[in-house]
Amino acid sequence: MHPNLTPEQQARVEIDRQLEACGWQVQSRDQQNLFAQRGVAIREFPLKTGYADYLLCVDGKAIGAVEAKKAGTTLSGVQHQSEKYSTGLPKLPKAWVSRAVSPPTHPKGGITSSRSGRPGGLQPFLPFLYESTGIETCFTNGLDPEPRSRRVFTFHRPETLAEWAEEAEQADNKPGFLEKPGLLSGTSGSYNTLRARLNHGQPLINDNLWEPQHKAITRLEQSLAADKPRALIQMATGSGKTFTAVNIVYRLIKLADARRVLFLVDRGNLGRQALREFQQFVTPDDGRKFGELYNVQHLSSNHFDDVSRVCITTIQRLYSILRGEELDPTLEEPSLDELEETFGRDPKSVAYNPRVPIEFFDIIFIDECHRSIYNLWRQVLDYFDAHLIGLTATPSKQTFGFFNQNLVMEYTRQQAVADGINVDHNVYRIRTRITERGSTIEAGHVVPRLDLQTRQQRWDVLDEDLTYTPSQIDREVLAESQIRTIIRTFKERLPIDIFPGRREVPKTLIFAKDDAHAESIVEIVRDEFGRGNDFCQKITYKVFGVKPEDVIAAFRNSYNPRIAVTVDMIATGTDIKPIEILLFMRLVKSKGLFEQMLGRGTRVIKPTDLQVVTPDAPAKDRFVIVDAVGVVEHEKIDTQTLDRQPSLGLPKLLDRLANGADDADTLLTLASRLARLARKLTPQDEYKLNAVSRGRSLNDLAQTLLVAVDPDQHFAAGQQATGELEPAPAQVQQAAEQMQHEAMLLFAANEQLRHIILSIQQRQEQVIDQLSIDEVLEAGYDVQATSAAQSMVDSFRQYIEDNKEEITALQLIFNRPYSQQRLTFVQIQDLANQIQTYRPAWSTETLWQAYTQLERDKVRGANAPRVLTDLISLVRRVVQLEDELVPYPERVRQRYADWLAAQTAAGRRFSPQQQQWLDKIAETIGLNLAFTEADFQDYFYDEGGLLAARSLFGREALPELLAELNEALVV
Repeated sequence: MHPNLTPEQQARVEIDRQLEACGWQVQSRDQQNLFAQRGVAIREFPLKTGYADYLLCVDGKAIGAVEAKKAGTTLSGVQHQSEKYSTGLPKLPKAWVSRAVSPPTHPKGGITSSRSGRPGGLQPFLPFLYESTGIETCFTNGLDPEPRSRRVFTFHRPETLAEWAEEAEQADNKPGFLEKPGLLSGTSGSYNTLRARLNHGQPLINDNLWEPQHKAITRLEQSLAADKPRALIQMATGSGKTFTAVNIVYRLIKLADARRVLFLVDRGNLGRQALREFQQFVTPDDGRKFGELYNVQHLSSNHFDDVSRVCITTIQRLYSILRGEELDPTLEEPSLDELEETFGRDPKSVAYNPRVPIEFFDIIFIDECHRSIYNLWRQVLDYFDAHLIGLTATPSKQTFGFFNQNLVMEYTRQQAVADGINVDHNVYRIRTRITERGSTIEAGHVVPRLDLQTRQQRWDVLDEDLTYTPSQIDREVLAESQIRTIIRTFKERLPIDIFPGRREVPKTLIFAKDDAHAESIVEIVRDEFGRGNDFCQKITYKVFGVKPEDVIAAFRNSYNPRIAVTVDMIATGTDIKPIEILLFMRLVKSKGLFEQMLGRGTRVIKPTDLQVVTPDAPAKDRFVIVDAVGVVEHEKIDTQTLDRQPSLGLPKLLDRLANGADDADTLLTLASRLARLARKLTPQDEYKLNAVSRGRSLNDLAQTLLVAVDPDQHFAAGQQATGELEPAPAQVQQAAEQMQHEAMLLFAANEQLRHIILSIQQRQEQVIDQLSIDEVLEAGYDVQATSAAQSMVDSFRQYIEDNKEEITALQLIFNRPYSQQRLTFVQIQDLANQIQTYRPAWSTETLWQAYTQLERDKVRGANAPRVLTDLISLVRRVVQLEDELVPYPERVRQRYADWLAAQTAAGRRFSPQQQQWLDKIAETIGLNLAFTEADFQDYFYDEGGLLAARSLFGREALPELLAELNEALVV
């Protein structure tokens, strides 16, 4: 700033700088040269309605104006003043746009470009108006249907305003122009601007859309037509958010002529996933692929293609582009939380980049927006003058706030499960003693200590007992027996009651606490399962020699790996449909993150696609959460961080305090770091800390910092200092500064305290407990899962009761007289279809599993693959026509054995060959409910078919034999 200038003059210095950066040459009135360059901004230009602080001219013609105010001025009150400039232009300089003045009998008006030469009734006007303090800038496009001021990062470029005016001219010359309303306050128009084109009103016709996707597109287009600058789409994982977005983008480009759309992700693998979605998208009206019609660019460098209509990139790359810095490609893979500590120790503000002006994108889609709208990254989104559309399955309160609470679509995971778009889950709980209680290593034992940075071990003799709590496991202490006990229990229970009867390990994703924890889990999984490296692999950012995306692709599409271990690389966003088990070996405190993690298992997949990677999986009708740490019952919250400067490392943060920094952001950030660090303290740490902090714990210090920046505490301190109920703002501010200064001195004046805090933070050593032996306390489905199973059975029973007179198959099961027609396979298929339509989650597999959970001793064949006729057994059991749930083919086999015994008792004998044929006929009846003469051609083709059957059993006797079997065996 310039200390000798008035606030108004300081504002104009900054406005001058911004205008020049955006391609405008700023001139004084006495040195005016309209043709010095394409865009010229003339200071203090006289208009009929007053002096414009800046008159904007392009190619020698007036096109807009800027009203300048000092910093701190609220700009909404200035808009009336700048609006007067729009109609105050003298005859010279010429105007880009003129307003059609209608005769008194015709209240409507219109606009035209001065180039159209329309004779008479024209009034020049300035369509593009800005109000600016140099810190804040607002912009109004008078050509929009409903001109509305909006905040912008800075000014638009001259060529952009000229293009927008040219678009108005194109609309101007269309037939019916004079019948269009005017553009000024209180009127509405439909001219060729983006906001006018967004209100296209074209119906949505696409048979490939699910109903939630159709609603999302329709409601978003309604929001855009109403010129809502931000909109949020919440759709459950697996419900097709990206596919929905591609549909929207296609319509935005085709129907609204959006010039360039940005699809913004926060990880490289999600960008590649989005690119595939665009490439594979078949346009519903044209039939060609999206990429055949419009160029799609996935940025791998900092260069934008001029011809691209869609750009896909990570927010970290876009940040580097705006900063004018090259980006290491490896930084596109980690999570944003990790990046904020490595991307730059000092937060760097985004500045105007003329290569990427604020109007570069018309529309920005923000994928997984619950992660990318905070802290360092938000400024990237605030930079562009574009509509922002957020996509997420798990919005937080902050997410709703950022998008102005404009939730255009809400479709939850529970709704998706009910609609059959996602599969539901069961929770299988594994509880162990060490997990829940920790353990103690007695003094005198030699224990290994692992350096987490170098992975080097050293051996140490314990001078005293080492007791560790559950919260220290896998961070300060690695309890090998705890990991091994969980994995061994998981392996043993897997084919018994997690996925009964499976020979293959279902695709399993294990969530670890950190990379070191993941490393230990991988080693133990391979050891316990007795399998090689391909069987279990780590998918984190610290995998070398292979790209993480290649491992992810193999996990998705190939037989191996069967088990993947991750920290958070595929915790969110990544689509791996074959996953059937999520094994949690870490707690999750964030409600949103937990929902995102569940999304990895909830995706539906066709049985044939699932069997490509898991050959013995009949279908994916559920996934199982194996909870080894109590994550399901652990209380979760919408996270809102205190960490205001996440990219600032703790050493630099403490250094700032040592140099007297006492601003609220610094103190809040340190409070967050201390609270986090407090969880790492050992008893020795606490002893050393108390010695230099006058008995204050890290949590006490964090609380002191929070109090120091609390506005309510500032107000109370002001009351106490003045003795007044309503202290003056200056007095409250003085109290705030005093409290924050005193909080800063706790650290600035205590070098030993800062040193100990850093030594704790930098300690990267972990004790390995090889002595404690863990034991299983419980392994089974949790109470919630049992309750859900009971609810499913009760609901199924009620459905059968309500429909037993309406559905033919149920009528026959309940009421079939001896002489009436038998139940047919087609009727059972119809019953299954009606049940699936009513409740998609009710398959024979899920219903059988529910019964297995509730009454295992009365359920047979839990490990057997389900067949359609098992539905008969389910119906008969649910209405208690039978005491046990027995697979239908097994029930038929028993009746067949009884029939054979009866034939023997009656003196009827069958040859060994006849017996073989009868056995196969009985098995077929168990699957198809009947066997006819026509079936011999299908099931006995190799044996000679119907002719051989007639020869074997007798031409006349065969029909009677089949009728007898069908009657005797069908239950």
